[in-house]
Amino acid sequence: MFKRLCIIGLGLIGGSIARAARQQGLCAEIVALGHAQNLPHLQRAVELGVIDRFYTDAAEALHNADCVIIATPVGAMRSVFQQIAPYWQADCIYSDAGSTKGSVVAAAEAVFTQVPANFVPAHPIAGAERSGVEASQADLFKQRRLILTPLAHTDPLAIQALTQFWTQLGSSVSLMTVEHHDTVLAATSHLPHILAFALVGLLGHKDEQREIFKYAAGGFKDFSRIASSDPTMWLDICLANKHELLPLIRQYQAELSTIEQLLAEDQSEQLFANFTYARNARQRFLDQLDD
Repeated sequence: MFKRLCIIGLGLIGGSIARAARQQGLCAEIVALGHAQNLPHLQRAVELGVIDRFYTDAAEALHNADCVIIATPVGAMRSVFQQIAPYWQADCIYSDAGSTKGSVVAAAEAVFTQVPANFVPAHPIAGAERSGVEASQADLFKQRRLILTPLAHTDPLAIQALTQFWTQLGSSVSLMTVEHHDTVLAATSHLPHILAFALVGLLGHKDEQREIFKYAAGGFKDFSRIASSDPTMWLDICLANKHELLPLIRQYQAELSTIEQLLAEDQSEQLFANFTYARNARQRFLDQLDD
């Protein structure tokens, strides 16, 4: 499908894209663009067979590339655009894998004035507790959602090519506006990560005096799993999407305050109603997944 795929940001997501593309035979060659200080990391990616070769020079990495995917933390997007802008080619398709889209579009606009028509913002809804290229998996995107957020002037052929690429990686591709994406993901992904970080942080301080974690049951493990996510990546995501997150945090605080009051007043019937509504809402979510 592509002659040369260039990955910028060879961590869990970037490495998994490379592995999956190789497994599906979608690229003749896979290369990476990285920094000189990350040479051991890049060399390890070659040893693992994730990429064919790497470069620290943008001109060399992008030479003859017909697909470039930026898989860095979203906070680094502007500097990446600045780095590759002088070598931008009209016959190449560019995309990203960032968890926020408004910040990525803003970064592209800051560098190019207008987002290039051959850049298609994308977000694979996939991840794992471990990070880094050694955690990458060829099947990470199978039966997962992939959201494209093209702009009004985005090249339809680029959208079509990226849709085909991600479909062959095993993803179910959806299209959204940039704004809708950030609203939905703030509620379903970004807020839950903040809650997990907050709860584990709270109990971590308590565990210094008590054996809380020692006796934690499976429910705690399930809920707290995402607190093992990369703090650097999630710092970038939360700052980039704070305009959507802050109202949600306030709404969540209000919900907790309501439950606090119901508990204090022994309002068992209303508490039961709240818990039942939440259980039924989650079941509707699970039914949608089955469909």
